[in-house]
Amino acid sequence: MNSINRLLQPRSVAVIGASADPTKTAGRPVAYLMKHSFGGKIYPVNPKVQEIAGLQCYPDVSSLPETPDVAIVLLGAERAHLAVRELAARGTAAAIVLASGYTETGEQGARRQQQLMEAAGAMRILGPNTIGLVNLTDNIVLSATGALEMEHFPKGSIGVVSQSGGILGSLLSRAAARGIGLSKLISTSNEVDLELADFIDALVDDEATKVIALYVETVRNPGKFRAAALKAARAGKPIVAFKIGRSEAGAKAAVSHTGALAGADRMYDALFRQCGVIRAQTFDDLLDIPVALASGRKLRGNRVAILTSTGGAGTLVSDSLGVSGFDTPAPDAQTAAALRALQTGDHAALDRNPIDVTLAGLQPDLLRSAIKILLASPSYDALTIIVGSSSLAMPELMAGAIEDCLPLSDKPVNAYVSPHAPDVAALLTRRGVPAFAAAESCTAALGGMLQAAKWKAPEPQAAAASVAVGELPSGSLDEAQAKQLFARFGVPCAREIVVATASEAERAAQELGGRVVLKILSGEITHKSDVGGVAVNVTPEQIGSRLVDMANEVESKAQVRPNRFLVQEMVTGGTELILGMHRDPLGTAVLLGMGGITAELFKDTTMRLLPVEGGLSREEALGMAQELKTWPLLDGFRGRPKADIEALVDIIVAFSRMAAQLGERLVEAEINPVFVLPQGRGVRAADGVVVLS
Repeated sequence: MNSINRLLQPRSVAVIGASADPTKTAGRPVAYLMKHSFGGKIYPVNPKVQEIAGLQCYPDVSSLPETPDVAIVLLGAERAHLAVRELAARGTAAAIVLASGYTETGEQGARRQQQLMEAAGAMRILGPNTIGLVNLTDNIVLSATGALEMEHFPKGSIGVVSQSGGILGSLLSRAAARGIGLSKLISTSNEVDLELADFIDALVDDEATKVIALYVETVRNPGKFRAAALKAARAGKPIVAFKIGRSEAGAKAAVSHTGALAGADRMYDALFRQCGVIRAQTFDDLLDIPVALASGRKLRGNRVAILTSTGGAGTLVSDSLGVSGFDTPAPDAQTAAALRALQTGDHAALDRNPIDVTLAGLQPDLLRSAIKILLASPSYDALTIIVGSSSLAMPELMAGAIEDCLPLSDKPVNAYVSPHAPDVAALLTRRGVPAFAAAESCTAALGGMLQAAKWKAPEPQAAAASVAVGELPSGSLDEAQAKQLFARFGVPCAREIVVATASEAERAAQELGGRVVLKILSGEITHKSDVGGVAVNVTPEQIGSRLVDMANEVESKAQVRPNRFLVQEMVTGGTELILGMHRDPLGTAVLLGMGGITAELFKDTTMRLLPVEGGLSREEALGMAQELKTWPLLDGFRGRPKADIEALVDIIVAFSRMAAQLGERLVEAEINPVFVLPQGRGVRAADGVVVLS
């Protein structure tokens, strides 16, 4: 049994700084362990007390009769490290340090936290600034929080790991009120040692846990998190994460549009997507989605039957599902006929969806029959049952009728409790029917189930041949240099010629033929349009005078007079996209979106994190393009020619391989715009930004 398993399932617990008064914070751990019938040994440690709750109290760690598996350290931040050092010397597997006053308080606290780490040595530490953990499966409470002042914990199969102690107590109380069973609750807080990834890994191996819920403030070790999350996904144990801090934009100023479009929160989206983690959009979702997943039922499509006896509530659910991309089709002819046979008269609407079965709430047999028909119907992948006010008279009968039908199918079945009736919702949830007080919660739960069903583990990519790049300069490359680098990796670029004078520009325009684009060429000025450094649709006759005017305008706006220019072929008839990379502590992401000067305005983008090795697959690249709102423009919208999607996929893969090969050398890179031409005509990189370290 490793140290983390001993922490979760200790045979003996020492409580350092225990109080004989169970109403005090320091008195709660012993009281909780005894109240919830901990089966192991409890060793209170306090030099001022002889006995606590009938247990012998020891003056110090060295006096303990055996080495405890786990210790709860209740001492303040100034003294906690002393106890930790003694425990480590005894060979204790893990210590839970509850005290605050560490890195969260500033520089002095950071020094205390370093001191704590050094004192622990090889012993594992949970915390500090934690409320501890609760193993509900085995009735083991290792905490001092008043949030645990309840007689009974609802046991279940959802494990919760939170970087906030207070949130852990909130989730426990909410779950208990809703009849949602949990398996383990762990507060990691400052994560001086043990962190989210450690407990994800442990819960994957925990037979009692089927779903893992995370409250995330930050991911300190992305590689470790990714490995643990992928392990969970491959084991069929979904992770649902609520990540706070969504309002922070891409905090640092970036040279490229990509940096502004990416932002820290978008990187978390990309990380979660790569690892199969389902992101909870609201705090309520952090219980709503896991309770649906914990049912173990499989959602194979997006068609939902809504069974109701109250029209308004059915419409609420139908509308919410529709907004989120679910389909609520009418029953097929056979299903409709079977439903009509249940109830005669024109007061029932049985051939449309929502399926309105009048008085179903008062007639359990009628409800049972309707559920059986809908679960057997090939028209539906899931069933949502509206529990109306009529059910309040006999909720047990209604819950029993629904529960009786569950073994007939593995399709998801959930309930929307329309009146405010938390007891009815909790009863249904305990009976295996996830019940919600909001229509939107039904949708979020089904959305999470659909995401879990669709996720596929990324396929390892064959190593691409390394591209010779020679000696690269550092800093910002000018546009010509940037595109030369892109071209080495197989990115097609627009034809162009570097010039310095008006006469050279005229000859270049004549060589390229027809109308051209004139740009300043500078490694310092990245956003050329902002300073008048771009002119399009210029003729060979106009270009000489236009170059002089451009130099004057740029000098007046940027206080730098350009001495080099780029004459570029005019690319027309394509769709403008932006393709960029963004580096972040979480990893390196490739971004694709609507391009041109409106890229930051419309923000129609999608992102993928690069795998640990190599670039993106063709499947991932195509998926990125298809996720854009502007995908129809590429796919032949309203008679428009279909774009060269294969060439677009090629350029995304090539660009991602460049980012992977250059690694830390590549600070920023972007092609904006990349023109995707009609099918068979390829793509062209028309502008480029590269910043090298």
